[in-house]
Parts: sequence; structure tokens; C-alpha cells
Amino acid sequence: MKKITLFLSSLLLLGLFVFGSQQVQSVQAAEKTYEIGTDVTYPPFEFANKDNKYVGIDIDIMKAIAKSEGFKVNIQPLGFNAAVQAVQSGQIDGVIAGMTITDERKAKFDFADPYYHTGVVMAVKKDSKITGLKGLKGQRVAIKTGTAAGDYAKSKAKEYGFTTVTFDDSDNMYNDVVNGNSVACFEDEPVMQYGIKTGLGLKIVTNPVQGGDYGFAVKKGTNPELVAKFNKGLKKLKASGEYAKIQAKYLNTKASSEKEADHSFFGLLKENKGAILDGLGQTLLLTVIAIFFATIFGVFFGLLGVLPNKFARAVSDTVIYIFRGLPLLVLALFIYTGIPSLTGQKIPAMVAGVITLMFNEGAYTAAFVKGGIGAVSAGQMEAARSLGLPYGKAMRRVILPQGIRIMVPSFINQFIITLKDTSILSIIGIVELTQAGKIIIARNLEGFKIWGMIALIYLIVITLLTWLSKYIERRMNN
Repeated sequence: MKKITLFLSSLLLLGLFVFGSQQVQSVQAAEKTYEIGTDVTYPPFEFANKDNKYVGIDIDIMKAIAKSEGFKVNIQPLGFNAAVQAVQSGQIDGVIAGMTITDERKAKFDFADPYYHTGVVMAVKKDSKITGLKGLKGQRVAIKTGTAAGDYAKSKAKEYGFTTVTFDDSDNMYNDVVNGNSVACFEDEPVMQYGIKTGLGLKIVTNPVQGGDYGFAVKKGTNPELVAKFNKGLKKLKASGEYAKIQAKYLNTKASSEKEADHSFFGLLKENKGAILDGLGQTLLLTVIAIFFATIFGVFFGLLGVLPNKFARAVSDTVIYIFRGLPLLVLALFIYTGIPSLTGQKIPAMVAGVITLMFNEGAYTAAFVKGGIGAVSAGQMEAARSLGLPYGKAMRRVILPQGIRIMVPSFINQFIITLKDTSILSIIGIVELTQAGKIIIARNLEGFKIWGMIALIYLIVITLLTWLSKYIERRMNN
């Protein structure tokens, strides 16, 4: 009887384990979250609304399909180039950013079924007399990096005798034309139409050409189940009429909705203070964490560079040479997209940003640590050693206290430099203060006023840090 009871109990436990495992697996499958990259400023397909939430045709389609097919998406506004590179390196699962399906891209990406058909148009200032491509001879034209519209413009540059200048986002491309630096820009028709409707001072002067299809993409050979889910969900959206409603919601937008808002300096500040403060908070957090690790990194390699050992000094010099010589932008992209493509391991944007600043700022810290110690008279070490102090103790008790006084202003100055350098990390999708400004401008096109606010905030923070530096310096010298 006991054996039967034990057998039944074991069978019951096994059944519960198998059933439970299946339930957990089914729940995990149902709740699977995909990381999806998108552009930062590409209305009406993706842009941040007044509440600083990302909306647009691409975003709504992706979220509707996720809801329909039982999975979740984490939308990451990285910028078009960064999003494409992040997919290639395996950092994210897919990209939906008004990406035109081309044979060249098909070699590197697997595309889902097309979800939007478009064509390229040329736009000029409202008062421009240019009416077509023939009027571009000898002129400068603005294009956006990595876009089909940009490729089309470059293919016509030699034929019509114009030169191109490239920008990473649409707003800067538009402003280059509005400000008169370029005479025209090339853009996909619905994007250009939306910009004009929301108050952009441009006009379209050509008919749509080189029509293409937008597609959702994943890295070639990966995530076939995600592509299948997208295709299935897209068919459902079209059949139910929800797809048409999403398009109409954005393509029928009128300029009046934005024009009714208060576009004065203080009106814009009041409306966007939440997004700006979030960006400032991210900037300060990133700066504090980065400077902490950069200080450890810099002090270690700085001290290594003053040891009475040729190999140690050579290592220090090499590290300082490499990380001071690499541009911060290149280092950020290498860490965020280059390393994952080699290792297959994802690196979160925040972590990649901290590592980038640690290496770059740490190299400069190491250099002035070496300089600060080197500025202490050599006789100090000789005197300490003559009194019988070991090298390490002489360094801790005699040399470092004097060297630290020399280094303090440089430490504070490096903190300020790190704060400013965080703006470069917007290239890998970190929404710090500069990126927050870009997102706001994409919605209201008030570049001058928004950049004025961002500049003022940076100046206030840097001024406070400068005062702190002088205060600490005075206290240490008293």
C-alpha cells in the first residue's frame, strides 16, 4: 500500500512539474518582449508627442501587431543609423523606422511584408524660385544619412551638378534649407507633407519618384518567428480596418493643433519641462557614474605610469595613448555595436555609455595624475627614502598629498568635460539632455528656442561646478 501511495505521489508530482513547466513556458512565450529600434525624429512615422511618449504610424502599427499576436515590444528611439547598426550587432531584435526595402538591404536583413508604399520628393524654401532638379546646378543640397531619399539625391548629383551635405536627423536637414545654407532637401513624400502641415517653412516642387516600400526588418537569419508574427498581425490589421485608421490618424493631421500651443520661450519651457528635466537627470546620473569609474581607472593607470618599472610605465602610456587618441563618437559606436557583433553579447546603452566615458575621461585623468605626481619635486622622494621610508610609503605619505593639491582643479575640470561629453552618447540612443532637445524639436520645430534652453541649462550646471572647483581649490590652499 505504501509503495502504491509513493508511486501515485511521485506520479502526481511529476505531472505537476511537467504541467507547471509547460505553463511557465507558455506564459514566458506569451510575455516574450522584443527590443525594437526606431528613428528619433521621423514624423509621422515616429516622433515624441507632448507627453514625451513615442507615437506615429510605425509605433502604432508595431504595438497593434504585438497586442494582436500576444507579445510585447520595447521601443528604443535610437536614430536610424544607430538602430540599423544595433540590429546588425544583435543589440536589438528588429527595426521599424520608415526603412525602404532595397536589394542591398535584403543582403543583410530579413524583411517582413511591406507596410507602406512611398516616393521621394524634393522640397525648397517657400520663397524659393527653384522648381525642379535643373535649378540645383552649382548648389548645395541637404540629405539624411542612410535613407533612400538620400541615395536618390546622390544618384542625381553628378547629372544635375549639385553637391550634398549629410545630416543624422530630419530636423537639422530641414533647418539647413530653411536657414539658407542649402537650397533643397530630399525626403519621403508623407514625411515631407507632415512637416509642411505642422508649420515647416518648405514646399514640395517635384512629383514622387523612385517609389519604394517600407518594411520591418530583423538581422538576416535571426528571429524568423518575429517576422512571421509581424506578417500575420499586419494582415489582421488591414482586414479589420485598424491599419487604415492608423494612417488616417497621422496623415490627416492639420497644422492648427500645434499652432494653438504657446510657442513663446516660457510657453515651450512650461510644456516641455518634464522631458527636459528627465534629460538633465539622465545627463547628471551618467556623468556621476562615469566620473566615478573614470577616476578609479585614471588613478590606477596614472600611478602605474610613475612606478619605477619600465613595463608598468609602458602599459600606462599605451592605455593613455589609445583612449585619448580615439574620438568619443567612434569609441561609443565600437563599444555599443562593434563588440556585440563580435561576441554576440548585448550591451545596454547606459552601460556602453558609462564604459565609453570611463575609458575616454579615465585616460585624461591618468595623464594629469601622472603630471600631478611628476610636478612634485624629485627631492621630496629622495628625502623620504633617505629617512628610511619604503617607496610605497613615501608615495602615500609624502608625494600623493602634495600631488593631490595640484590635481584637484584638473579633477573638477574633467567632471565638467564629462558632463558635456554625455551629449555625444545620444548616438547610441541614450536620452540625455541633448537627445531630449532633439526629440522636442522634432515635434514643434522650434529649434532656436529649444536649443537656447538646453544651452542655458548646460551653462548653469557648468557655472555651479566651476564655483565648486574654485571653492575646493581655495580650501585646500589655505
